[in-house]
Amino acid sequence: QVQLVESGGGLVQAGGSLRLSCAASGRTFSSYTMGWFRQAPGKERNLVASISWSGDNTYYADPVKGRFTISRDNAKNTVYLQMNSLKPEDTAVYYCAAGRGSWSGILTSVDYWGQGTQVTVSS
Repeated sequence: QVQLVESGGGLVQAGGSLRLSCAASGRTFSSYTMGWFRQAPGKERNLVASISWSGDNTYYADPVKGRFTISRDNAKNTVYLQMNSLKPEDTAVYYCAAGRGSWSGILTSVDYWGQGTQVTVSS
């Protein structure tokens, strides 16, 4: 069993930055591919970024490439999402997820979800 707790969301102006953190409980954190999803009102929940268990491989959705960076610290059971050059269209609830992934770091199935953290970008 893994419990995920996100933090770091908030309100920021366009062009600003935020860093999301996801703290995981459980001794098996390092065996999971980790990811960040987001869901805007009335829209589907979509994968934004994910990272392999080792941290060697990462995946980014096209809308965030070059602006967001995912990283993990297995010693601290924590995964991060650094978000730079934020845009109003990045406004959403961001969810941390743990699951199985491909060798390239894409999270392909989710076993555990966090409760979500709101990110609001004002124009």
